[in-house]
Amino acid sequence: MDMRLFEYAAEIFKKGSFTKAAASLHIAQPSLSQQIKKLEGELGFPLFYRNREGVSPTPQGMRFIRKAQDILRSRDELLCEMRDQLEEMGTELSIGVPAVTGGYLLPPLLKAFLKKHPNVQVQLTEDSPAALEKMTENGTVDLSILPLPIENDRLAIRPILTEPLFLAIPNERENWMTGQLRKLMDSVRPHAEKTPLALKTAEDVPFILLKEGYGFRRIVLDLCAEEGFQPKMTFKTSSIETAQSLVEHGMGVTVVPRMVMRQGSDRIVYVPLQSDPSRTLVFAYPETCYLSRAARAFMETAKKNQTSMYEEV
Repeated sequence: MDMRLFEYAAEIFKKGSFTKAAASLHIAQPSLSQQIKKLEGELGFPLFYRNREGVSPTPQGMRFIRKAQDILRSRDELLCEMRDQLEEMGTELSIGVPAVTGGYLLPPLLKAFLKKHPNVQVQLTEDSPAALEKMTENGTVDLSILPLPIENDRLAIRPILTEPLFLAIPNERENWMTGQLRKLMDSVRPHAEKTPLALKTAEDVPFILLKEGYGFRRIVLDLCAEEGFQPKMTFKTSSIETAQSLVEHGMGVTVVPRMVMRQGSDRIVYVPLQSDPSRTLVFAYPETCYLSRAARAFMETAKKNQTSMYEEV
């Protein structure tokens, strides 16, 4: 069976449309339809339901597509491995990363990596952790930098760093503040060491959280649950930077990792928490797939430069 037919079926499934798949594959749509019909005749069952809304796989078609994706992935891994054997170091590396985390963590790490491997072309993909897990599993990216927990059990992980979490509070009194928070405002000094607070202090105040699909949101909700309350969500955002801006303008409180703290801001107070919570960032990559030399070298660079890398961010 022609390997191209596997690619055609997989791309139609990915795009949900014969027309979009044909454009992506750079072939004529009638030719693509003809090839799929020929394949369906050879298999003895339809691969796709066709309707006005688009196309979707039949149960048998879904099984075929999954197997086809595995075969294509194995082919790509074999080619990558053979190129690595000849070239010693691959020429391309694709990395998935949440936008804000990447902005803080990647610059010093990429600088160190490219200084040693200047011929590697690095491609960055920014998306939500949930989307990046899927892209990492299907090989769209070689590896991703993600926060624990990882939902996908088909991904292997390697720790990068663990950092403490802080409660971010406006540095001015707001009407919604509880007595304990007002007392904190009266006693706090901008750069003085803060006395740890119980997260439960934020039980009855406006709470700013990340949207669904972001691993850090789950970390914060789990921390609140451990202290016996659900936060009063007033805003949900896809950016922890936006969350901090809302805090700066007195719209509520949020929890942030040390990496993203606005150290120069005099409008936010960052208070350590009594439970001493933390988050861990890891490299995630397909557990059963070949990992290129470039990807392995990148992870080794992070391991060797962990201390200086963290200090820079």
